[in-house]
Amino acid sequence: MRIFSSLLPAMLALLLSAPAASAHDDATAPAFDYDAALSTSQAAIGTRVGNHRFVDATTGRAVSFEDLRGKPLVVSMIYTSCYHICPMTTRHLASVVDKARATLGDDTFDIALIGFDTAVDDPAAMRYFAAQQGVAGKGWHLLSGDAKTVAALSRDLGFQFYSSSNGFDHLIQASVIDADGKVYRQVYGQVFETPLLIDPLIELVLGRPAPKQSFFAGLVQKVKLFCTTYDPVRDGYYLDYSLFLGILIGAVIILTTATFVYRELHKHN
Repeated sequence: MRIFSSLLPAMLALLLSAPAASAHDDATAPAFDYDAALSTSQAAIGTRVGNHRFVDATTGRAVSFEDLRGKPLVVSMIYTSCYHICPMTTRHLASVVDKARATLGDDTFDIALIGFDTAVDDPAAMRYFAAQQGVAGKGWHLLSGDAKTVAALSRDLGFQFYSSSNGFDHLIQASVIDADGKVYRQVYGQVFETPLLIDPLIELVLGRPAPKQSFFAGLVQKVKLFCTTYDPVRDGYYLDYSLFLGILIGAVIILTTATFVYRELHKHN
């Protein structure tokens, strides 16, 4: 007991004099709190993302978030040394993105894959990771940045990550950003249901004015999007014009009935 009591003050002094640990830098960081992370993520909806600057791993050129505005953007934060979760998440996201492009068109939205482990996720690591997951050369923006930039973007997106013995603990989320740069929706999970990502993209594309389109072309596009329906059996979208045709038939019936009533009334006058 005497030995323990004599060592206790020294141990306390050592702990109190130790430098504070960074939440993102080492394994002594606080335990990841899922509920708090989810609350922070949801609170970011409506936040305008700053004009953060990254390096495009494909071209080696600087790219800013201002360059990516003008159409919806899907952002996924990963770290390239992740051996299981991030690869699985990226591959599933890629499959849903392909379905979204088949539904909405190849050039209606962008995707950005961003490495948040800035000590490792340089352009070469991002290119290798993208190639391994089959998304290289498919119109994805592969972005690397410094610690300050990644931290600022993470705050805007409501994305939290902490060092752990397994690498990093973080919420698995894809952020849907609208054409003006505001967080519109958060999508969670390694494997999420297809409509969770495609539905908000449909909403954004449908609500966005089509540049350099004739009235007729714009009308056709809106009818097409209005009639796009999700089929859970084949996990895809298809065009279902039955609702539109039902409305059209109903309108014809109403117009025909009104015309008949008008004529009958005039016969008796």
